[in-house]
Amino acid sequence: MSAHHGVGGALPPHAETATLEGKNKVMGFWLFLGGECVLFGTLFASFIALRNQVPDGPTGQEIFQLGTVALSTFILLTSSLTSVFATMALHRNQLSKLLLWMGITVLLGLCFLGLEVYEFTEYVHEGHVFSKSAFATSFYTLVGFHGAHVAFGVLWITLLILSSLKKGLTVVTAPKFYVAGLYWHFIDVVWVFIFTVVYLMGKVGP
Repeated sequence: MSAHHGVGGALPPHAETATLEGKNKVMGFWLFLGGECVLFGTLFASFIALRNQVPDGPTGQEIFQLGTVALSTFILLTSSLTSVFATMALHRNQLSKLLLWMGITVLLGLCFLGLEVYEFTEYVHEGHVFSKSAFATSFYTLVGFHGAHVAFGVLWITLLILSSLKKGLTVVTAPKFYVAGLYWHFIDVVWVFIFTVVYLMGKVGP
């Protein structure tokens, strides 16, 4: 199969919105992200309200490992860049490059999840378990909820890659890759807020 062609020949420009179905998928996904913003906003508000509720420790200042978190942030931001390259390949109808960049995005997502599991394990050893305090509960709920979104994104993109190996790049598959890219950018942006509000404020704040 040509890297520049999907099933049935060359694709039209902006194949992700070339059909009414594609436009509806993209529009519907923006509405979905709006709902996600409300959910994360609620979790952030809860965390901010409870982050100092630590009756007998440990506090964020005591346990947060900014080196590990900074590495996680670098990995996730890099994955956002690779997903941009994937979208550029999509617009050029270059299936092989699209799959390459999406594959790298998945690998970086897995690295991020591995670091998060390592981080949580270290915190548990420090006594920072889910039920330890209101701070711990709100921390694991917010950061864990984001981690679940990353895991879902990894699975989603992996399935898209496997599906496109058979179906190629078409006006049906293009919107799916496009909205997956939007989703990945969304969870990257959310992580920037988590890094700032949870870790930086937790480490240097009162």
